Amino acid sequence: MTTSTPLSDPMVPAFARISRVVRELPDVFTWHIAPPASPGFSFSPGQFNMVYVFGVGEVPLSISGDPTRPDELVHTIRAVGAVTRAMQALRKGDIVGVRGPFGSAWPLAEARDKDLLFVAGGLGIAPLRPAILHALAARDLYRRVIVLAGFRSPADIIFRGDLERWRGRFDATVEVTVDRADASFRGMVAVVPALIAQVELDPAATVALLCGPEVMMRFAVRELERRGVPREQAHVSMERSMKCGVGFCGHCQYGPTFVCKDGPVFRFDRVERLFYVREI
Repeated sequence: MTTSTPLSDPMVPAFARISRVVRELPDVFTWHIAPPASPGFSFSPGQFNMVYVFGVGEVPLSISGDPTRPDELVHTIRAVGAVTRAMQALRKGDIVGVRGPFGSAWPLAEARDKDLLFVAGGLGIAPLRPAILHALAARDLYRRVIVLAGFRSPADIIFRGDLERWRGRFDATVEVTVDRADASFRGMVAVVPALIAQVELDPAATVALLCGPEVMMRFAVRELERRGVPREQAHVSMERSMKCGVGFCGHCQYGPTFVCKDGPVFRFDRVERLFYVREI
């Protein structure tokens, strides 16, 4: 598995040019960015960059691209605040600042020769996408590969083409659910933790990777525990108020840890004490 090599000085944004913009949903878009010249640049699935819109501000963005393609940075973004709304107005050829990559990665090496279970809620599929691409490209390293993805409605499904391609493979299980359906949807209508109860699992040999709204992850972890998956084999991505990316500013403190430096991927048993405490 590739280990990360940073773009530049971790506190100084490097210039990068947007090479392509893909509209996923009315408020969600994917940037393809030509990274700055940096010998040996790479990232590990689960990591994030700090991306800066000049004159507006900087936000943390999970990397949603293929880890075997370090020549292209990919970020999938929801326009929800001042910076991300300004990002939505940018086009191919525009310049942004990039720092990173930062943070911990999904434990793909530890999952070798085990069942690999991905549980995604909504836009949470974006940070999981690099790990899914890795697992499917290195299929012989894992036993079952299972992708469970939940969305609010059929209109909110992102990476639809990816999900259809993955589902068409004979060597992976891919299930998609929605909270509320329309006449076009033929899948299961339920919250995504309900899918965990229906898939075939070898609990002792399952490594689960979860990303999405924290309430979804809470119920998903409980369902995994009910199925017998050990707590130390579940990993959650805690995407919190990260501001600096290097554990300096303290905005993302989570108990004794900093999400930007010690996370965003945490082994569940190491954050369980805080995970069920609301408002932390």
